Amino acid sequence: MDSILPKAIQSVNNSDISFSKYITANDTGATGGHQSGFHIHKNSWKLFFDKPGVKGSNKDKFITIKWQDDFETSSRFIYYGTGTRNEYRLTRFGKAFPFLNDESIGDLLIISKKSDDYYEAFVLQADEDIDNFFVELNISTVDTNGLIPRQFQRTAEQDLYNCFLRFLNSLHIDFPTTLELARNARNCYNNAYSITEKIIKANPDKEILSWLNAEFQLFKTIENDRYSTRIKKPFETVEELVLTANTILNRRKSRAGKSLEHHLSAIFTTFNLDYSTQAVTEDNKKPDFIFPNIEAYLNPVFNDKKLTVLASKTTCKDRWRQILNEADRVKTKHLFTLQQGISQNQLEEMYKYDVCLVVPKSYLSSFPENFRDRILTLEGFVKHINDIQ
Repeated sequence: MDSILPKAIQSVNNSDISFSKYITANDTGATGGHQSGFHIHKNSWKLFFDKPGVKGSNKDKFITIKWQDDFETSSRFIYYGTGTRNEYRLTRFGKAFPFLNDESIGDLLIISKKSDDYYEAFVLQADEDIDNFFVELNISTVDTNGLIPRQFQRTAEQDLYNCFLRFLNSLHIDFPTTLELARNARNCYNNAYSITEKIIKANPDKEILSWLNAEFQLFKTIENDRYSTRIKKPFETVEELVLTANTILNRRKSRAGKSLEHHLSAIFTTFNLDYSTQAVTEDNKKPDFIFPNIEAYLNPVFNDKKLTVLASKTTCKDRWRQILNEADRVKTKHLFTLQQGISQNQLEEMYKYDVCLVVPKSYLSSFPENFRDRILTLEGFVKHINDIQ
């Protein structure tokens, strides 16, 4: 585990308010815009201000930020409200600042408020560190680009929460399988918000993110119920503490690793697509999805142009290379990811090796503009499969 990761986790845990986002091309200036510094989502103004900015005027605040538990910058948080602008940015880091360059795109920025004018910030670069940050803090990838949630809010989602409780009370085991968890989260969400098949087909990119978030909230509900009594009692030995902690973390990792695949399957089934999951190809490789199915893939006379493989990875800055040899018959490998923002250099390398990204539609703006027309949305990928099946 990188030494920065536990410090970032501790900083968030010891702060009343924290924020996270993927660093994008817009932040680094790679999009060619005139803006500078990290864009901070409007819903996160409480991280710095007592009141939100008012359109028609600018306002700012000067703060000290300690980065990576190592060096400090005298920075400025500003709301631009004059003219056509209506945005928040964190600026002024000095010429030698290492995290506003093309190589930082796709890294995870974390900011924690320690006092009114003093903050701690961390930048996680490796996929494993980013995934472990989400797992350790029980944060959903959908919660990025905003304040890190402290707890599940019941008021606006009472119907959803009541459905969660009914599922929880029906369990005769400690934890359901990852498949059961994903399916029941979807059912609860769809029922609570009256999501029909027609709505899913109209906007699969939006609904898969809603399902992922609902599943994460359901998992937290079950986890809090199962461990609420245990964590109130002292541990008799360090070994007992470590064993309990490892059990919790391993279960979180298991859920996070399969969640995206389960919900993608539900989308493909809704669209009546033919596909196989985790089928064995060359050298015992197991692509997440093969279209139309493994039988067609193994049939030497089946038209290669009608074969498609799709991998699903929540983060992919480092892991995209893992999919290159998963299916020798298919030249272009599709990769669905929740990663927000990847540097132009990495995108060029991906596409050089015939890896085509698929991302939720709302995430497209986090990628360099000159690559957006080459990145598929989930809706676009489904249309592509429909056209060739």
